[in-house]
Amino acid sequence: MAILIDDPRWPAHGRLWAHLVSDADLDELHAFAAANGIPRRGFDRDHYDVPDHAHARLIAAGAQHVDGHELVRRLIASGLRVTAKERRAGR
Repeated sequence: MAILIDDPRWPAHGRLWAHLVSDADLDELHAFAAANGIPRRGFDRDHYDVPDHAHARLIAAGAQHVDGHELVRRLIASGLRVTAKERRAGR
């Protein structure tokens, strides 16, 4: 099991954002986020959006840095990925 983080490259609210995911378990992801000061409101169905200023701190805390393609590949493999179709149906 691993917590993964990609590069902060998604612009919103005047800053760049990264994605934080688990490759195995949402409970593991929530526990890691809570232990590292990431608010639950940052959770979006299968990942946390995390601001660029938290990136290095989360890696130091144990998140594995991967590129965006690897993050998505491992999230899909875990069975935790919420597809765009599922997102549209849920809103």
